[in-house]
Amino acid sequence: MFYYLTQLLDEFDIPGMGMLTYVSFRSLMALILSLIVSMWAGEYFIKYMRRKHYIEDARDPSIDPYGVQKKGVPSMGGVVIVIAVIIPALLFGKLSNVYMLLLLATILFFSFLGFLDDKIKLGGNKDGLKPRYKMLGQLAFGTIVGVTLWLSPQAVVRENVVQEIGDKEVVFHKSKARKSTVTTVPFLKNNNIDYYELFDFIENGKVKRACGWIFFILVTTFVITAVSNGANLNDGMDGMCAGNAAIIGTALGILAYVSGHIQFASYLNVMYIPGSEEIVVFLCAFVGALVGFLWYNAYPAKVFMGDTGSLSIGGVIAVTAVIIHKELLMPVLCGIFLMESVSVILQVAYAKKGNARGEKWRVFKRAPFHDHYRHRMEPGVKYLLKKPDGLLLESMITTRFWIVTVLLAAITIITLKIR
Repeated sequence: MFYYLTQLLDEFDIPGMGMLTYVSFRSLMALILSLIVSMWAGEYFIKYMRRKHYIEDARDPSIDPYGVQKKGVPSMGGVVIVIAVIIPALLFGKLSNVYMLLLLATILFFSFLGFLDDKIKLGGNKDGLKPRYKMLGQLAFGTIVGVTLWLSPQAVVRENVVQEIGDKEVVFHKSKARKSTVTTVPFLKNNNIDYYELFDFIENGKVKRACGWIFFILVTTFVITAVSNGANLNDGMDGMCAGNAAIIGTALGILAYVSGHIQFASYLNVMYIPGSEEIVVFLCAFVGALVGFLWYNAYPAKVFMGDTGSLSIGGVIAVTAVIIHKELLMPVLCGIFLMESVSVILQVAYAKKGNARGEKWRVFKRAPFHDHYRHRMEPGVKYLLKKPDGLLLESMITTRFWIVTVLLAAITIITLKIR
């Protein structure tokens, strides 16, 4: 909104009006505003939710190893995150940009899906929204994102062309942007692959191209579903999901900025994606909102984000990765989310195998994985993973998970040069 207003005022030679046309300035303003809105709105939201008695208990105090009780803590704090993201994005973003519109639609859709789940839980049904409805919504939106990127004339890339000049290889970009199903594969010398090429056995060019796009849509849908569910599982300790997501959002912001800057993209030999610089504005608002939310969500939490926050966080991260053609980097960057999801799958599968033999088998003391560190082993249960022997404080577990995410984010960014 301000972007278009300043363009109009700049015609009258008003000093300083041109600043809002710069991505760097708009991104920093979005970060600052989102941080302020999140911190300011959080206090009022907590008071409102307590007044309406929309509260929940984080855990049964009888099973907490340190006897920490969390009663009367408001839930659905993700509403604060969503508001703190949308306001700066609308004010400082370029609203004609398809990527900005997609990310706004993403956070609205997933927050609505999570809100329904939280509302049902607060109404007395602890199971919340039925998993099949939640999964159906994720799959449907993933399909919409994939089809939008397929059909939108703005969603194009300019791939790299390497030429030898003397003894050096110089990276150029094709002069014309084109629709592409190219994606980045980490740690490979020629680190871009095209889903289209997976169907080389098909002779008909049009059919082959259509198959490439259909496969891209399937990958998009899978990534969005997997990451949003992983973020949802990671939201089990105070500040855990918000902190990890802020780190991941920062890494994605760096990748988006590089992808949207033709000189940096050429230097680092990554595909140039025109218009992706607007993603940086959105992600700065996203990170600012999460950091501001930590003011109240850090241990001991005064508010929980609920599925309203965790699902929207995962959705934004996944859609951003797909837009900048870095979806195959998600297992590295979102390694914590992946670990949480895999731990639940392993725990359930191993428990069923033990039940078939009439025994209690577990891989971890508890799942998702972060709960493994704050629970003791139960008598009569066979565990595959018994370490650590002692129990860790919740704040220590959260901090260590943040450190691991920082490491994974650094590795993800390094993949731009390690090939």
